[in-house]
Amino acid sequence: MAGLTLRDVRKSYGATQVMHGVDLDIEDGEFVVFVGPSGCGKSTLLRMIAGLEEISDGDVMIGDERVNEVAASKRGVAMVFQTYALYPHMTVYKNMAFGLKQAKTDPAEIDRRVKAAAEILQITDYLDRSPRNLSGGQRQRVAIGRAIVRDPKVFLFDEPLSNLDAALRVQTRLEIARLHERLETTMIYVTHDQVEAMTLADKIVVLRDGRIEQVGSPITLYDKPENAFVAQFIGSPKMNFFKPSDLTEAAGTHLGRALSADENVGLRPEHLVPATGAKAVVEGSLELVENLGEYALVHMITASGVEFIAKTEKPPKQAKGESIGFSIKPALAHYFDAESGLRR
Repeated sequence: MAGLTLRDVRKSYGATQVMHGVDLDIEDGEFVVFVGPSGCGKSTLLRMIAGLEEISDGDVMIGDERVNEVAASKRGVAMVFQTYALYPHMTVYKNMAFGLKQAKTDPAEIDRRVKAAAEILQITDYLDRSPRNLSGGQRQRVAIGRAIVRDPKVFLFDEPLSNLDAALRVQTRLEIARLHERLETTMIYVTHDQVEAMTLADKIVVLRDGRIEQVGSPITLYDKPENAFVAQFIGSPKMNFFKPSDLTEAAGTHLGRALSADENVGLRPEHLVPATGAKAVVEGSLELVENLGEYALVHMITASGVEFIAKTEKPPKQAKGESIGFSIKPALAHYFDAESGLRR
């Protein structure tokens, strides 16, 4: 096992720079998730750590070793890809053993490692099957097993659940979390799904346009986002944003502070509570209700034309087009500079 350090890591394709001086410390045994929108650089950064992309500038340290010029196969990392990348003509056993055979590992040791990994992943009964006879979730477990047998210092996961259906994503996500608890190995996981990030990570790294926007625990990013981008990326549904003029006249009083025209007010959908009359912080006309059983997503639009969502325990009784007001506890409101987006 080993920690990982990135210092001023940059990546350019010709004159185009795509990673802009990334600095990051990952502790030994941490589960770190890189998250961000498509094109933010999360997979590129992961591939640079793996040695599959050349580093234009800066340093990558695995443990105490600088690995910039070290070949991918010598870095002590194992990568699980979005596609399973299994050999279709080989059995599960042979797929998992292939890398060890290439490294000329003793056959008895190969057998021990493969069977141990299969037991951890509960795929012992599938070792003699070919990949085509497995479900998507089982194939992904084989791919993870192929990484486990290498006994790496660092596991790298590049959106491993994106090809699975919703139920299998949840199941496999739990298996990866249990795997981390059992192995206690450093894991770096790339996803665009902030729910995966929130449920798996010890630490989340939010990326945008090749730069780190914020690093912290899931609850820190949820409770205290450092800027408007992180505030709206972390949380589902995303945080509602309002200008003070979009809120009610009594909003400042209820929120316990004077509202400035050069700031935006962020209110999470799950923190909005239906309120009537002068108690409301924000009001809008009902546009749509998504009744999901355990809760309802109430889509609204203010008089100034700002759309927002409230997450309520039950669907509202009002009809489409009717007005509904919402209040919020002052401590749950967020404030951001309208120009820079930084938290106030």
